[in-house]
Amino acid sequence: MFPHKLLGYICDKSPDMSIEVSNITKMYGSQKALDDVSFSIQKGEIVGFLGPNGAGKSTLMKILTTYINADSGSAAVNGHDVSADAKSVQKSVGYLPEHNPLYLDLYVREYLGFNADVYNVSKKRIEEVIQLTGLTPESHKKIGQLSKGYRQRVGLANALLHDPEVLILDEPTTGLDPNQLVEIRSVIKNAGKNKTVFLSTHIMQEVEAICDRVIIIDHGKVKADNRLEKLKEVEEQVIEVEFGQPVSQEIIDTIPNLTYSKNVSANIWELTFTSDKDMRETIFEFVHQNGLKTLQVAQKNKNLETVFREMTKK
Repeated sequence: MFPHKLLGYICDKSPDMSIEVSNITKMYGSQKALDDVSFSIQKGEIVGFLGPNGAGKSTLMKILTTYINADSGSAAVNGHDVSADAKSVQKSVGYLPEHNPLYLDLYVREYLGFNADVYNVSKKRIEEVIQLTGLTPESHKKIGQLSKGYRQRVGLANALLHDPEVLILDEPTTGLDPNQLVEIRSVIKNAGKNKTVFLSTHIMQEVEAICDRVIIIDHGKVKADNRLEKLKEVEEQVIEVEFGQPVSQEIIDTIPNLTYSKNVSANIWELTFTSDKDMRETIFEFVHQNGLKTLQVAQKNKNLETVFREMTKK
């Protein structure tokens, strides 16, 4: 249904790659978590990694950070093979896992100081990452006293502590309120000015605000890989219709070229079409043929959520 251009980055090879994934497959028992996954990420890119729960996002990130091994295929970070040269990979990657592991009884500076010793970096770097992540107002507190937003900042500060070339962030904004989302988004964007960032999230607005490029994965397979603006060029329309009376799903499903429908509220339906033709004319014909009335018909701008939903729907 979607043009092959959506996979335009998969085979792109260059000496300036930060991350290279080639034919990675991973099994958990009889379940295939990753199925022949391939892509590459250039230095300096901020790439969003999207997929439903269980799609394989965290599994791939754990492989890239050397936490687990793939069953087949290969991967490299900054030219270092994740299996053969794990130590070099660990030195060049800053990783924030989905469940941010922190020592809640330690003070912020105490925790970062402990990790600075592990990374063998100067204590001066602690103050730099505290300032970079906006931790200064809360840096005198124990981590257990911090809000979730500030705990995420501590995790980011720790990931940045050894000044890695690549940041791998797994659901860094899960559970944050709208204000915290904006704050952490700003921190990530600022940190990504001179680094490669590989970011998984369920929040589409976040990807649209931060990322240059999007990779969509579903059931362990890459469904799309392209720049954000290219994904939105798919010949797809979203039209919101307010009917004058209740309309059943069965009747809605008879509309030509309809690929997705959602009953937003009461008599309002959001209808998605894949066509280069203006589908409002088709809607008016449908309304007339079925003896219906419309109060409003409005085209909506395509967004990443629309593309994601179409590519990952059952």
